[in-house]
Amino acid sequence: MVSADDWYLRFHKLLSVGDVIVVSAAVAISYLVRFGAPSLALANDPVWEAGFVTVVWLLILSVVGSRDRRVVAAGLEEYKLVLAGSLHTFGVIAIGSYLLKAELSRSYFLIALPLGTILLLAFRWVARLRLSNARLRGQHLMPTIVVGSVAETSRVIHQLRRTREFGLTPTASCLVGPHQSQLSSEDTRLPQVSLKQIPDLVASGAYRSVVVAGGELSTEQLRDLVWGLERSHTSVILALDILDAVGSRVSIQEVAGFDLGHLGLPQLSGWTLRAKRVFDIVFSTLALVVLSPVFLAIAIAIYLDDRGPIIFRQQRVGLRGKPFTIHKFRSMAVDAEARLEVLRHQSMGDGPLFKMDDDPRITRVGRILRKYSLDELPQFWTALRGRMSIVGPRPHLERELDEFPDVGLRRLLIKPGITGLWQVSGRSDLSLENSIKLDLRYVQRWSLLGDVVIVLKTVKTMISPQGAY
Repeated sequence: MVSADDWYLRFHKLLSVGDVIVVSAAVAISYLVRFGAPSLALANDPVWEAGFVTVVWLLILSVVGSRDRRVVAAGLEEYKLVLAGSLHTFGVIAIGSYLLKAELSRSYFLIALPLGTILLLAFRWVARLRLSNARLRGQHLMPTIVVGSVAETSRVIHQLRRTREFGLTPTASCLVGPHQSQLSSEDTRLPQVSLKQIPDLVASGAYRSVVVAGGELSTEQLRDLVWGLERSHTSVILALDILDAVGSRVSIQEVAGFDLGHLGLPQLSGWTLRAKRVFDIVFSTLALVVLSPVFLAIAIAIYLDDRGPIIFRQQRVGLRGKPFTIHKFRSMAVDAEARLEVLRHQSMGDGPLFKMDDDPRITRVGRILRKYSLDELPQFWTALRGRMSIVGPRPHLERELDEFPDVGLRRLLIKPGITGLWQVSGRSDLSLENSIKLDLRYVQRWSLLGDVVIVLKTVKTMISPQGAY
């Protein structure tokens, strides 16, 4: 079995070699477009500029930590660091060229920067996909101790088991506070350890990560735990509910002996939303043009199946509570709405959301469309018109929102999306509580780069569908 350290060293080597190949290729293409074949015999041949740009780019990717253990194959941070490293590279080169009065070909900025950045992000995505698939098969997982109250520990254990692609596998629990023996029967199979045992267990190599789930853990207990682990190579991860509200927009400042956290508020207006709208227009237009043959084939299949209408229209609640019409390929019988009340008592969903494993209203063609989310494709037209976004919270019916808790209505502060965190995190397998939590997390943390990553994950979800009914 490959140890946690061994897999990381191998993966780090893979990323390093891949970065060298991608950056060298981007710079070489830029050079060839501008100068043609190089002539190394000439001392002043600009090929040396290309080598300089390549070396600086690779060094800065290392300096910003784009291959660190804490970011590889986990969340958006790796992609953000790759993007930041690329932009910093050409910022440093531009400033250096100006100060040294050295002329550098603009082709590096016009060709190498965008091409190399796109190829780097694509390479990191492929590498992450390879690692995630290996983890889903039970490889390269880090044995993890989960620390916290009964409720929080149980929640984190279930979440880690459901998302094994992130590499943390719960193998022990450490309960703090009262009611320490009230874990579910499934979770009590895990060995239980005490806080004092954790540093020695980690030092022995039995565990490679400690996740602090919060709850009853005091500041002093957390401090002592961190101090006890500071000489180890383990990862200490905080899984606190408060992070759902503040996200990554906290900056720490020391004032008069206190650490004060300054919270940046979510960007729900301004140029960032305008950039999101431009992304929606460009992406929707390309999707409608490229997928037009698919649209035609689906339309013919739906019509031949039962001679009914091709497009299904329904009123949903959009931005700031305003209703809009959603467009989907019809996947149910024409009288599906009339039969809903008869079937409602068979719903598997909690709360107002109706879910059935084998809904008799779904047509033969509709089952295929729903399995691969092809019924959602006409929503690109809705997004192009501005009523929806490519990525956003799930669009709900008014009667569903009437039964949502008040906090769940905060999701209406941003346009609903064709896809979103709910689409790539389990779809219909999600409970109402988790669905709301994912929507609120998106509203609090959204970014344009995050939207791109969700779109890429959606493609993977469509290819390997789960939770689609």
